[in-house]
Amino acid sequence: MTLERQLRFWLGTLAGFVLFLWLFKGVLLPFVAGIALAYLLDPVADRLERLGLSRGLAALAIVLGIFVALIVALILVVPLLGHQLAGLLDRLPSLITRLQEMAGPYFDGELRKFLGGDAKAFEGGVQTALSQGAGWITRVLQSLWNGGQAIVSVLSILVISPVVAAYMLVDWDRMIGLIDDWVPPRHRETVRLLAGRMDDAVSGFVRGQVLVCVVMGIYYGLGLALVGLEFGLLIGLMSGLLGIVPYVGFGSGLVVGLIVALVQYWPDWHGLALVAAVFAGGQALEGWILTPNWVGRSVGLHPVWLLFSLFAFGSLFGFVGMLVAVPASAAIGVLARFAIEQYMASPLYTGEGRGPPAPEIIDG
Repeated sequence: MTLERQLRFWLGTLAGFVLFLWLFKGVLLPFVAGIALAYLLDPVADRLERLGLSRGLAALAIVLGIFVALIVALILVVPLLGHQLAGLLDRLPSLITRLQEMAGPYFDGELRKFLGGDAKAFEGGVQTALSQGAGWITRVLQSLWNGGQAIVSVLSILVISPVVAAYMLVDWDRMIGLIDDWVPPRHRETVRLLAGRMDDAVSGFVRGQVLVCVVMGIYYGLGLALVGLEFGLLIGLMSGLLGIVPYVGFGSGLVVGLIVALVQYWPDWHGLALVAAVFAGGQALEGWILTPNWVGRSVGLHPVWLLFSLFAFGSLFGFVGMLVAVPASAAIGVLARFAIEQYMASPLYTGEGRGPPAPEIIDG
């Protein structure tokens, strides 16, 4: 097969895969989540096998453990988070109003002098933007909370994804071997090398970062709740969830936590200091202990590239795209680095085998 035909074949395969994702993105979520869960838990199944369990019993034990954890979460955590979310939706307009009242004196002071005649227009614009932003956030959260489609999606993930993960765990090694047999023998070593690099990047980041997110979500949630911050458990757990992208969870949680603390505690600064201390301690724990030991520094996923991938795949394929974004971005990064390695080893870069250099032209 010529190079042109190979390119046509692989580009056609890629186009078909993208078309498949786009056509069935509405029903793929529990299946993609199940495959991702099986990939994350495959090392656990391998370890249980080494302890003497069969592959089927190992998969069954893992899935039963997942169901028990989900049931405990539904009984203990979800009602509390739902109560806090409902309270946040009810309090959001009053929080915005309180921020406007607190910012009022600054418009009457130096800021008004600086703006001169434009102060009224600026103040009105800020108040309008805050009110519209609060209303938009409230409507979005309420639609997500009350939307039937969202409830169906959550239930499908909770019920179908563990079942899909169980079947995938049982057949995981066999499927990997089958895919390996499909690769042409002359390219098998190269494909294995690239697949190993992709697996190192994805597993090193995802497995480690998921553990970091869980620990940091618990830490932030309990820490903010213990210092008495309103909606602290919700803010903390959301910070941990958003921590899948480095610094995004910490930054968003710090901003939201300080805003809520400002409205709740002002003019007492001790509450603000406690909230800031919780996030400072969390950043130290994450940056100095958890991330270096669980994620490492050589996964090859830059935070900016990962953030772009999440937004790009999310805009194209919705939540399914966000699940695919991390392995896809890792794969693209590995392929890009491999292409650069091949380019730098080729005559196109080294200049070897391209004939004698052109004669130098000397003026005068």
